[in-house]
Amino acid sequence: MRRVLILGGTAEARALAAELAADPALRVVSSLAGRVSNPRLPVGEVREGGFGGAEGLAAWLTRERIDVLVDATHPFAERMTASAAAASAATGVPLLALRRPGWREGPGDDWLRVGSLHAAADLLVSRGWRAGAAAPGVVRVFLTTGRRSLPVFAPLPGVWLLARSVDPPEPPVPANAYVLLDRGPYTVEGERALIREHRLDVLVTKDSGGRMTTAKLVAAREAGLPVIMVDRPPPPPGVRTVDSVAAAVAWVQG
Repeated sequence: MRRVLILGGTAEARALAAELAADPALRVVSSLAGRVSNPRLPVGEVREGGFGGAEGLAAWLTRERIDVLVDATHPFAERMTASAAAASAATGVPLLALRRPGWREGPGDDWLRVGSLHAAADLLVSRGWRAGAAAPGVVRVFLTTGRRSLPVFAPLPGVWLLARSVDPPEPPVPANAYVLLDRGPYTVEGERALIREHRLDVLVTKDSGGRMTTAKLVAAREAGLPVIMVDRPPPPPGVRTVDSVAAAVAWVQG
């Protein structure tokens, strides 16, 4: 029986686990980092918690006699992805990265792509958006980059944040931020209502891809809001990457 470890936490990881669990020739273990309370659990065996970096993951792969490793974590989970690449190199366990395709700008979109959260914060200050145009006043920002990114944006002068996340951020919550606790999938109607209710001027988001959170992009387009899109980091050199669950299944079974 071949042993498969899926580094998960995404919808793609759950779909992959469900597909592979139906194969009697495979033992599938899904690993969740444990950073989100009450996570959606995949089918089959689940391991929660960290490994202790690349060395800890390599030791676990060896101890559990894992045959193949699939990194199906969030496209912005840089630390886990780097650990997976290092552990694969150290143990010889083949590694595949499963990454859903990123979003693409379409007609009517007003996107500005940046390479990091800090670059997004700098752009907010330098452009000084107000009601869709550069002008003095407070910029009201729809921030959907996760609770851990809040400290990057909280100190910005002249910026008010509607920060949405699944779990509460570490206290204290900045005075210029209102934290909305919610979990996708979201609807276009709901995102329109948020934009109207909070009089939002600009959306800041990560290029996570997928359909669960595209509603905010549609609502921003309709409202004429600019979008600051943080580009995803590239995978480590030499790591094979696929963009569909079907391709990952074929790789594991092959």
